[in-house]
Amino acid sequence: MLFQIKTYLKFLWHSKNQYAVHSPFVFSLLTKCFYDNRSKPEYSILKKYRKLLLENTNTIEVTDFGAGSKVFKSNTRAISKISKTAGITRKRAKLLFRLSAYFQPSSVLEIGTSLGLATAALALGNPKACITTLEGCPETARIAQDQFNKFGLTNINAVVTEFQTYLEAQSESFARTAEANPNPKTLDLILFDGNHQKQATLDYFELLVASTSNESVWIFDDIHWSPDMEEAWEIIKKHPKVSVTIDTFQWGFVFFRTEQEKEHFIIRL
Repeated sequence: MLFQIKTYLKFLWHSKNQYAVHSPFVFSLLTKCFYDNRSKPEYSILKKYRKLLLENTNTIEVTDFGAGSKVFKSNTRAISKISKTAGITRKRAKLLFRLSAYFQPSSVLEIGTSLGLATAALALGNPKACITTLEGCPETARIAQDQFNKFGLTNINAVVTEFQTYLEAQSESFARTAEANPNPKTLDLILFDGNHQKQATLDYFELLVASTSNESVWIFDDIHWSPDMEEAWEIIKKHPKVSVTIDTFQWGFVFFRTEQEKEHFIIRL
């Protein structure tokens, strides 16, 4: 806790808003997406989605393959409490919706479904997107799938899998496609929210970096979770394919735009 307090104070000291940004691409993203405070009809759907979870007092047995929970001491957890303490916040869900609506990604990968609120936000942002979401815990994935069905979110493909195994297979597929096709398959948006550990984060990055295009958007959750995650974030920023990054404290955004000068921004939301 002390580490995160110190890190957040450091973030506040260095962070800026749109008025200190000179990149047209980033300025447009901030003003038209990040700081868009207008009400959206889809926000009411996300609110109902969350309300249904908060009212669900049933318990499930959670299988956790990541860094573990800083809140829960037991793997037997009430769905309502998972939603309240481990799920994405209202503010972040709305931002994910806006990001999906702004970039209109055709292909989306989410690593870490949890109860699916982030997935729902991405799906609502672009109903034409093909969204694949990965979850290691069968019970958590079952609850998320029930929610997707109830809200008619048909553009989501939920996969119960161990992340590393799935991503290794995808990496091989991208490599084969790139060799045979001048316009290989790419992933337009990836949300990394399934394993808050340095080595796993870097492994996932390397496995998926071949899937990027000039328009790809990657979002890393909890980049200041621990000293190790901060180290992973610094390594990612220095990768030669990465051109622009935005640190919003909880999330780190990564872009691969070849026409952009390499720049790193620290932005208050």
